[in-house]
Amino acid sequence: MRMARFTAVALSLAAGATGALLLTRTDAVAAVDSPTAAASANAFLKSLPADLRAKASFPLEAPERLAWNFVPMERVGVSLLKLDDPQSELLGPLLATALSPEGLLAARGVMKHENILRRVETEAGVANASRRDPGLYYTAIFGKPARGSAWSWRFEGHHLSINVTELPGAPPAVAPVFIGANPARVLTGPQTGFRLLAAEEDLGRELVKLLSEPHRKTAVINATAPGEIVTGNDPKVRPLELEGLAAADMAENEQQALRRLVELYLGRLAPEYAKDARARLERAGFGKLHFAWAGGLESGEKHYYRVHGPTLLIEYDNTQNDANHIHTVYRDLDHDFGGDALRRHLSNK
Repeated sequence: MRMARFTAVALSLAAGATGALLLTRTDAVAAVDSPTAAASANAFLKSLPADLRAKASFPLEAPERLAWNFVPMERVGVSLLKLDDPQSELLGPLLATALSPEGLLAARGVMKHENILRRVETEAGVANASRRDPGLYYTAIFGKPARGSAWSWRFEGHHLSINVTELPGAPPAVAPVFIGANPARVLTGPQTGFRLLAAEEDLGRELVKLLSEPHRKTAVINATAPGEIVTGNDPKVRPLELEGLAAADMAENEQQALRRLVELYLGRLAPEYAKDARARLERAGFGKLHFAWAGGLESGEKHYYRVHGPTLLIEYDNTQNDANHIHTVYRDLDHDFGGDALRRHLSNK
């Protein structure tokens, strides 16, 4: 059985039927001192044989850069299953340039969850349960990594997509970021009761229930939740109306609950990027954020929420598998995939 490990940050992955991820919070905090993204990406590429280096490398303008997804599928790039231990170790510092310690733990949790999903589907007689494999996460690098240059990279597999764009003189643009969980609550086996994305569900429900009755009537935009996040895997976020309740119209305690929810999503991203995203949010006006809810209010009922404003979009849904399957996405409406800054850079080449 092939082993792939991120021991550089103690993010260890054992692929296969009994695979497990091992990452402690202490290990993740230490990972913040990792080298620059360009140095980490180049070290990884240099470690690969020519055939794998070619599979991992794309021009910055390649259409594959925008073709992100969150379903189980064959992906561009190099999977963890193709890497030996020293090669996979080199991905740890790269991930640590995009994610906070909390974000690293969340990514590890998603990958580890594939083992649980494989067990659940195997017990249910699903024929292709073997596709649930924590080794099927792929790394792709777009452009030539160098400090002072524009380039991009992605780490992606089922229920996890981390898209990062490096631009000269700017924080890394860490968006879009997708994180999901199936099952949202483990119903059987030794992990019974475990909830991978508990805070994402609980803070959203806490906010909608905290709202006064008139405010809740404004925030709840539909009694039925959509079957999926509305924007799906759009390369560019489709135009959406600002629906629901504006933060400017909320009571102070309601605004505080909304801030906690937004911070949950920003807090798992690289500190430098998260600081910039918060600053842009405040400059645009926190009061312009809108919180919208659809579906039932109680645990176990299908539900959806959205936080939408001038600079960001957060979507969450829990509707599939009898409301036991969560999808979340964070989109930066200024800097998704580098945004206008990258487009200007490419047009001036």
